[in-house]
Amino acid sequence: MIETERLLLGKFSVDDASFILALLNTPSWIQFIGDRGVQTLTDAQAYILEGPLKSYGQHGFGPYLVKLKTNGEPIGLCGLFKRDSLNDPDIGFAFLPDYAGKGYGFESATAVLTYAREVLGLTRIVGITLPANQYSIRLLEKVGLRFERKIRFRADGEESLLFGSPPVEL
Repeated sequence: MIETERLLLGKFSVDDASFILALLNTPSWIQFIGDRGVQTLTDAQAYILEGPLKSYGQHGFGPYLVKLKTNGEPIGLCGLFKRDSLNDPDIGFAFLPDYAGKGYGFESATAVLTYAREVLGLTRIVGITLPANQYSIRLLEKVGLRFERKIRFRADGEESLLFGSPPVEL
């Protein structure tokens, strides 16, 4: 669906459950995104059905599976989320530890933002992250989003940072 120099991004399917199980249980996912209670392949399949697949149907977008173009190996996710608590879609990304810090986040996030604007016609995208997640802060800034304000996004009341892109006229 989306292709970059090194990556292919496409919709998730329930066949991606083993990858989702691994990704959602990495230390960085649990620390910065939160434990989703996905402990089995059945949990992972349910997560895909209720998360990405539901989002594609409701909003026409969602998180996309990021694979290496060379061998098709899944390495992460990057995509758009529509949350009830935010006015605008937000970009999110996560990668397996072996693939973090190699430019895949920037490459995939840039492609998703371009897709959002040029194909989906979205004029404003935001990003949210915890203040301690310096990797995400740097990536959001690198793709052109700027800090706007602190918000209480998480159920536990922990403060998050909201980054936004200025609206783009199409």
